[in-house]
Amino acid sequence: MNEERRIETEEVDAVAPPPKARVSDVFERKRDYLEGFLKAKAPDAAAETPGGDLYEAVIEALKDIYDPEIPVNIYDLGLIYHVEITPERHAKVKMTLTTPHCPVAESMPGEVELRVGAVPGVGDAEVELVWDPPWDPEKMSDEARLELGML
Repeated sequence: MNEERRIETEEVDAVAPPPKARVSDVFERKRDYLEGFLKAKAPDAAAETPGGDLYEAVIEALKDIYDPEIPVNIYDLGLIYHVEITPERHAKVKMTLTTPHCPVAESMPGEVELRVGAVPGVGDAEVELVWDPPWDPEKMSDEARLELGML
């Protein structure tokens, strides 16, 4: 146990490169059964439906609005219950607040209406503030829970 350990070093000028993988020159490509499937494009979603350009732009606008007391956007916080884009390209948003006594109860719906109405392509924005069903932490997205240390 009392043996002294010795470290030995060796100096070299160069190291031989590792052997390269070789592919034979004769390579027959098998028929690609997925070729037609992979070339097909998904049908464009209507602008008013989830996945449509206008709908997704409204969702992105909602994700830019943050609750002043909680560092999470109102969409991930679960305050947005429903988003609808009418065929006339008017946006209807149904939302709630964390509590009826929330300090931003008067200003938050107005801010949501302004932000959604500012999305290019939206004709008019209407925000409905509802209290039923009441908000609870179960409505938060996983990203919001992670941000708040609840996961």
